[in-house]
Amino acid sequence: MSGPPYVIRGSVSLPEAELMWRFSRSSGPGGQHVNTSDSQVELRFDLAATAALPPVWKERALERLANRLVGGVITVRASEHRSQWRNRETAAVRLVSLLAEATAPPPRARRKTKIPRGINERRLREKKQRAQTKRGRTGRDWS
Repeated sequence: MSGPPYVIRGSVSLPEAELMWRFSRSSGPGGQHVNTSDSQVELRFDLAATAALPPVWKERALERLANRLVGGVITVRASEHRSQWRNRETAAVRLVSLLAEATAPPPRARRKTKIPRGINERRLREKKQRAQTKRGRTGRDWS
């Protein structure tokens, strides 16, 4: 996924203007380079105030991501790569997949299936037959 149109699902995408980026120094590999470059990326998106998502999706996302939100804002961090650009991509992809998952419609309710009487009766008959067979093996003195 590259470039600004971060598509969540269908025609809904995250507007670049509503994304807040912050960069800081990252820990990890990189040697002396790490001390001078701001490669860690923090991406913030104001979920509560956005108009980019349909109201139903927004409501669903606010409910499902309630424990991750701070004042209606969702934050994603990325620092696994040495380059800021790759960390930006990673953070954006993470945010998009998080929102896609949070706005997905709930799964269909499972419908109970009725087991036909004939099948159940056959199963019970076979169980009885098996028990009879096993019972016939015990209590005999073969010597």
